[in-house]
Amino acid sequence: MGGDRRVVSNATTDRRLLEQSIQLQRAMEAAIQLHLFPKSKFEISVWILQDDGSRLMAAMNATTLALVDAGIPIHDLVCACSAGLSNSGDDSSTTPLVDLNRKEESSFGGQPAVVVPCAMMPSRDTVVLAQCEARLGSTKVLEHVLGAARMACKTVVLDAMQAAIREHATGILKARSGQYTVVQNEMIMMTKQSEQEQEEEFMSIS
Repeated sequence: MGGDRRVVSNATTDRRLLEQSIQLQRAMEAAIQLHLFPKSKFEISVWILQDDGSRLMAAMNATTLALVDAGIPIHDLVCACSAGLSNSGDDSSTTPLVDLNRKEESSFGGQPAVVVPCAMMPSRDTVVLAQCEARLGSTKVLEHVLGAARMACKTVVLDAMQAAIREHATGILKARSGQYTVVQNEMIMMTKQSEQEQEEEFMSIS
């Protein structure tokens, strides 16, 4: 990703960040089984190290994976993806773009770009976020772009998140069985044979 790391926004004063934090909160409230935590408070902090577009979508996907890693019961994964058009939004026959970068989110010919952020729970086929601020030629255009975003959430994003969860779970199981050693939240492969070799090398050095 080629985003500009020098752009720094204040999360307490930046209107866009405040709006996105509310959207993130609402999406997570729809996913978390809050009835199991009647007197609890969840605090979610998202650190954006680099921004090349689809910032909110990346934050939602990362937050969902963090909840899974923390063992928080959720109704379903929240899969998020943005979609848009490469023209002014008057032609519903144009192929939509998904997972937009910053350039694709910028204005087109002086007009606001057609950008539709979408977040949904695929197994329930429930949309928890869908928003479009650009002026569209018809509702068909919105349905066209939103359909592309939903399809990306159900396929590409869901597959990637499930693969990440499986990989992480496999690493944890291997760590418990002694095939991995966890050091400062990083998985380092270390078979019993290599451990023995390291012990022998240490003894020979001593």
